[in-house]
Amino acid sequence: QVQLVESGGGLVQAGGSLRLSCAASGRTFRSYTMGWFRQAPGKERDFVAAISWSGGNTYYVDSVKGRFTISRDTAKNTVFLQMNSLKPEDTAVYYCAASYGRSWPNLKRYEYDYWGQGTQVTVSS
Repeated sequence: QVQLVESGGGLVQAGGSLRLSCAASGRTFRSYTMGWFRQAPGKERDFVAAISWSGGNTYYVDSVKGRFTISRDTAKNTVFLQMNSLKPEDTAVYYCAASYGRSWPNLKRYEYDYWGQGTQVTVSS
């Protein structure tokens, strides 16, 4: 079993910054791709960013390129999502997820095996 716990969400003004954290525990964590997804009210849960633990690759959805950065601290089994220049359309519940045994890149919800409970990010105008 892999357990994921998100933290760092909150309320921020447009143009501000926020850093989300996802602490992971469980077996074979280093073999997982870690991803961030987000879901706004009434919308699908969409891919945001992913990082490959074995290869150090990263991938971002176009709408966050240049603003968001995904990173990892392998010693602490933690992944981060640094969000800068936040916009109201970034408002959503953000979820971290772990994908095991699939080829990079991992961009689809069905590719992920474990999910956190989510953390709310609200960006005000």
